[in-house]
Amino acid sequence: MGVSSVAVVGCGMMGRGIMEVSAAAGLKVVGIKLTPGDLAEPKKKIQQSLDRRVKRGKLTAEQAAEILGRIELSSNLAAVQGSDLVIESAVEDEPTKIKLLKDIESKMHPEAVLGTNTSSLRLETLAAALSRPDRFLGLHFFSPVPAMELVELGAIPKTAEYASAKASEYCKQIGKTAVHVQASPGYVVNRLLVPYLLHGIFTLESGIASAEDIDTAMKLGCGHPMGPLALSDLIGLDVVRAMAETLARELGDKRYEMPKTLLQLTQANQLGRKSGMGIFDYSSE
Repeated sequence: MGVSSVAVVGCGMMGRGIMEVSAAAGLKVVGIKLTPGDLAEPKKKIQQSLDRRVKRGKLTAEQAAEILGRIELSSNLAAVQGSDLVIESAVEDEPTKIKLLKDIESKMHPEAVLGTNTSSLRLETLAAALSRPDRFLGLHFFSPVPAMELVELGAIPKTAEYASAKASEYCKQIGKTAVHVQASPGYVVNRLLVPYLLHGIFTLESGIASAEDIDTAMKLGCGHPMGPLALSDLIGLDVVRAMAETLARELGDKRYEMPKTLLQLTQANQLGRKSGMGIFDYSSE
């Protein structure tokens, strides 16, 4: 029932993290990059992540080299064909995901399981375009994937037991804990987390405290390892905005109202750590 090979479609921060933990578990991994740019770049960034783990004493240089050696990159979606499990980790846009999932399904092995890393889009809507919804489910990872232990596993009524079982076993193989959740937008974590992040930004807008002091207050006052503003920057302000917009639309809840600061920063392409500038300035790092 276990997984021996994984294909990850999408080479952004989340996709690269899923590739890294899968390869670290001894699985054969193929990463599919469908966007423009250097095909070698995702592997270079995974190498940098592994190098940091080596410096911290979490891996030996030899182990890091073995992990990297299990990862192949391709720009051809047909490369998913040989994998037991295919995980889509592309942009949080419903029409884009629907088209991509249909394309993936047409090329993957008939017995393979198809997972999507989305947490905010409705799984039933995504599955409606598939010819085999019985092998489709949600596999929602958290950032940074190598450090975060949780995966939210969301099945729809049409998901077959074999698909859920294979996905659960995969989570065990890569050292993650899977929680089984209903296929509802936001699952558990983002339903609770996104309002907190948005309210952190609203608090900044109100002038009650500086960004630094808001984060310090939540770290020292609530025992959080990171404040809401630095966490928003780490996740990516574009991702936070996309989740908020989707959850507001799907759930009709005012808790997902959009702060003006979040709109302004994303419109200026100031997306947090990945762009060098967000609520905080990372340009010197």
